[in-house]
Amino acid sequence: MAKKDIAIVGYAETKIDVNTGRSPFDFAGEVLDGLLEQTGLEKDAIDGFAVCSAMSGMSTPFWSVVVSDYLGMELNWCQQVDIGGSSPLGAVARAASAIRDGQCEIVFVLGADSQSTANLSNARGWQPEFQNPVGLMGPPGAFGFISNRYDGVYGLDLTALARIAVAQRGHAVMNENAFEKFRVPITEDDYLNSRMISDPVRLLDCVMPCDGGNGVIVMSTERAKSLGMAKMVHPIGYGERNNHGVNDPDTDILESGHCVAGPKALAQAGMTVDDLDMFQPYDDFIIAVMLQMENIGFCERGQGAAFVKDTDLTHTGNLPLNTSGGQISAGQAGLAGGGTNLVEAVRQLMGEGGERQVASASNAMVTGIGAIPYLRNWSCSTVMILEAG
Repeated sequence: MAKKDIAIVGYAETKIDVNTGRSPFDFAGEVLDGLLEQTGLEKDAIDGFAVCSAMSGMSTPFWSVVVSDYLGMELNWCQQVDIGGSSPLGAVARAASAIRDGQCEIVFVLGADSQSTANLSNARGWQPEFQNPVGLMGPPGAFGFISNRYDGVYGLDLTALARIAVAQRGHAVMNENAFEKFRVPITEDDYLNSRMISDPVRLLDCVMPCDGGNGVIVMSTERAKSLGMAKMVHPIGYGERNNHGVNDPDTDILESGHCVAGPKALAQAGMTVDDLDMFQPYDDFIIAVMLQMENIGFCERGQGAAFVKDTDLTHTGNLPLNTSGGQISAGQAGLAGGGTNLVEAVRQLMGEGGERQVASASNAMVTGIGAIPYLRNWSCSTVMILEAG
């Protein structure tokens, strides 16, 4: 039986917007205020803090300490998590370990970034050495490369990717926190006819860097019960894989660490993919969603398009997908973007999804993706199974 000794008892999220001129500290304060209001906790009760890296905070070497200082938090445990879009799930997992180990009792997990306002990152390693000189030019180029490989091996069915894009945009229309420009429906033809960015990656395949913040409160289930918390969501399975295939000189770029992290998380939860009530995957590019389906085991490798076409991905369907719109249709709040998917899963499992609420949802799978290395799939892969308390 899966362990339910850790509980997420609250969530908060800001409106996602572009070029806001706001700092990540500002978003952090808004998220913390929202969490304190929702949970009824006093700020001084929080003694642990885990924060995701921020593109807009890269020049600050002591990020977790500086952000918590700004928020006026005195802590027993403080950590920055820097595995890209995998960081929100990684932060929850690390918070759970710290709580079990007695390092702290109540943890604020935060993602806050203003990437579209100020990107202060300075990529090192493979990007300037191997990618930029040959014109790969960032994530769209890398995913164009991956998409072309998929097309060569299996054949890329663009109409399947269009179905994913349309389903997620339909959910964003119902999400008041989504970037306002994206709160309009699209059709499959809109997707197929959207401007080419890095063949075959189109405009509507791509995530848009934005500003925003999100967070959750994590504590032991025992503590949550003692505090009278009305709603709880339990992380009952977690898998993480970093630098998958790094030592293979001829690695398969269509294979990600989710092929390890997914089965591990499901095994911990005592579940199979058929038991899942919804899927909230990290979605910086549409094909990444389909690749995760294949690598985690929803379908066989190369059968992602058929699976998508045979599955109702809307919030009323048999596998609701990114019911907030995901990052592609809600906006990517920089390196806080992975928290959009996490917070939506918690919101749904607390029964607070509003008009996009998934009926009778008792569990969810959430994933993370981080970094794009040279000639491999993404560097960081995380999978977490959540269950309503």
